[in-house]
Amino acid sequence: MINLPAPISDYFEADKTDGDAMAKCFTNTAVVKDEGQTHEGREAIRAWRREASTKYSYVSEPHSVAQDGDRTVVTSRLTGNFPGSPVDLRFFFHLDGNKIAELEIKP
Repeated sequence: MINLPAPISDYFEADKTDGDAMAKCFTNTAVVKDEGQTHEGREAIRAWRREASTKYSYVSEPHSVAQDGDRTVVTSRLTGNFPGSPVDLRFFFHLDGNKIAELEIKP
């Protein structure tokens, strides 16, 4: 088990449940960049998560963490019913206090 900052740990835990729980991990004006799209604000992030969970069923298992300037980079193995499964993705988190202000997900 890796040691993650609380807001990031909360994010991966919420990812197991639903969009409402996940959206609460972000600031009101947070930005998520994933699959070439940008989702701005808590409502857009909630919708992004709900859409992903409607299309795919997956498990995300973080296995490494590093710092990249002011961002925390978590590499996680995603396994599920999506093309290319399993895949390691890098999650670039920028925190604002105890919330996530920005998240970019890259292969």
